[in-house]
Amino acid sequence: MSRQATTEPSVKTPLGDAAIEGSQHSWLNLFTPKLLTVLKEGYGLQQLRADAIAGLTVAIVALPLSMAIAIASGVSPAQGLYTAIVGGFLVSALGGSRFQIGGPAGAFIVLVGTTVQVHGVDGLILATIISGVILVLAGVLRLGTYVKFIPYPVTVGFTAGIGVIIFTSQLKDLFGLTLAGPEPGPLLMKVPVLWSNLPSINPTAAAVSIATIVVIVSLSRKMPRWPGMLIAVVAGAAVTAIFNLPVATIGTRFGGIPASLPLPVLPEISLAKIQAVLPSAAAFALLGSIESLLSAVVADSMTGRRHRSNCELVGQGISNIASGLFSGFCVTGTIARTATNIRSGAHGPIAGMLHSVFMLLFVILAAPLATFIPLASLAGVLVVVAWAMFERHAFASLLRSSNGDAAVLLVTFLLTFFRDLT
Repeated sequence: MSRQATTEPSVKTPLGDAAIEGSQHSWLNLFTPKLLTVLKEGYGLQQLRADAIAGLTVAIVALPLSMAIAIASGVSPAQGLYTAIVGGFLVSALGGSRFQIGGPAGAFIVLVGTTVQVHGVDGLILATIISGVILVLAGVLRLGTYVKFIPYPVTVGFTAGIGVIIFTSQLKDLFGLTLAGPEPGPLLMKVPVLWSNLPSINPTAAAVSIATIVVIVSLSRKMPRWPGMLIAVVAGAAVTAIFNLPVATIGTRFGGIPASLPLPVLPEISLAKIQAVLPSAAAFALLGSIESLLSAVVADSMTGRRHRSNCELVGQGISNIASGLFSGFCVTGTIARTATNIRSGAHGPIAGMLHSVFMLLFVILAAPLATFIPLASLAGVLVVVAWAMFERHAFASLLRSSNGDAAVLLVTFLLTFFRDLT
């Protein structure tokens, strides 16, 4: 990825970006959050203005995504917002990357959905908190450095498989299908059920979904700086409310979203419950570490900066613990939102913190409007996300390789959605 122009200076500071893993710097420097580094460099009104603009831009992108990912994961849209607000704020405040934006991620949809089905929402929250503890320990033990040894074909095959799973998980809402029973999780069981219920298609829901996708894709090509996802979702909600369209909405399925954050509370904890959710927690921690550090690497390539991988893991861990306490679920660094943050001119971590503040203001001031958002629009958003996750050029290039990369890619890709994601 080519380096983008940012508002940051290109000169590294002695305390900050030069203090990377493997250097001779002290343990304290390796675990100093980038927020402190940026503040020590000097932070004034000009930097705050740049961070506020970037934070607002990212919040506009993250708002529909957070709700869509939560719904696709089998939890309420409000929990997606709580995850982005609480977890996202702490990822930026405590992490080892200047530009990282944290929140719910599409790669977790299947893991979260499976955990909810097996252990319930309380089990999901407990698994999220435990995964946070694991991430903190991994950072303290300096295991973040070893994530770079994960083979590239594995990450491409994994994310491509996740993209396929996300796409198939949205077919029901995409076409407004009515099922006699619960929708099966495994792909080989899901497709026949959806196909047999194809006659129940809701033409209005299908039209809303297609219109959402067309708006997002068109704006991304012709007006890339416009928040295509938010515009598409707001337009879908407006049309649904004005014409009283016969489609499922956040209001009809979830009763809307609360206009405030919940109070922090611990889920039910017992030795048996911990043992039951531990595999899910370990999967959350592993995937979260990979996703967040890959995102930090992308941010480095765009800015010329260097992140602190183990500090990032500690920050991610604390963020997951806090997210669980506030009824959220697993939070990680997100590549698309982080890249948007950089392209919007962010100066440092305060942009990510402000993105969470802006989302909180939406929850407080505009929660009733979310009632009218059609699920078909959010399904359209996730279809676009799934398409982007399937890195077609990288996938095709690895398939043509002759050094074993193609075999690793295909095994990972096929096992991801045909066998078991964990």
